[in-house]
Amino acid sequence: MRTVVHLSDLHFGRINHATVRPLAAFVNEAQPDLVAVSGDLTQRARVEEFLEAREFLDSLPFPQIVVPGNHDLALYNPVERFLRPLHTYRRYISENLEPVYADEELAVMGINTVRILTIQKGRINMSQVARIEKWLCPFREGTAKILITHHPFDLPEGASPRRIVGRAREVMRRLAGCGADVFLSGHLHLGLIGLSTVRYEIEGLSSLIVQAGTATSTRGRGEVNSFNILRIDYPEIEVAQINWDSESGVYAPASKTRFRRSQGMWRVI
Repeated sequence: MRTVVHLSDLHFGRINHATVRPLAAFVNEAQPDLVAVSGDLTQRARVEEFLEAREFLDSLPFPQIVVPGNHDLALYNPVERFLRPLHTYRRYISENLEPVYADEELAVMGINTVRILTIQKGRINMSQVARIEKWLCPFREGTAKILITHHPFDLPEGASPRRIVGRAREVMRRLAGCGADVFLSGHLHLGLIGLSTVRYEIEGLSSLIVQAGTATSTRGRGEVNSFNILRIDYPEIEVAQINWDSESGVYAPASKTRFRRSQGMWRVI
């Protein structure tokens, strides 16, 4: 069995400071095998924000898989944005923008969906599609294959389809029949736990779509601060959403959804 903590959209520089220590305490108490952070560690990609984010990450268990978000790309500094994209992120968070992790039960891959020519939208290029397929597909049946991006593969009800990461369908098509089992993302500050088959009717494809809200930002967009914990005992996965309770000053489980893979399909149980 493996435990994966999924955090997203920390937005240091515009955070609810009351959430930070309780969040770190909850994550450490969960004793995860992996911490996954799906982008937007900062609000405006400033050095002081990255320093805060680095201090926070250092307070969490390792190993960690972290990918950048669009807010981690300098917005008001054109030299850094266009000539040295994600330079400050590389300096303080990680040189590796597309890290991977694997053990006997997990295969986890991060993909950078940030693009310098757009502010909000994200995209996966064809070389990334090939790299995802080449790395994830060879893992044996029974290994939980997880892809982490900042921009989402699916959306909560009512959200514009334009918010989906570019080439999402191509990634799904190429992974049909071999994984991934789970797509982790953020970006919208809205939680979503569901199945890929709702949006993507692709033969051989069945995955979990797990989107995290913002763990610490003040920009909740109608939802409280939250994050996810995945407990993986293949062929079963339980996804728990953990919400911030401002009255008690702690994070607490809000919901749990269990899935089981049977005859090549993930289903809610």
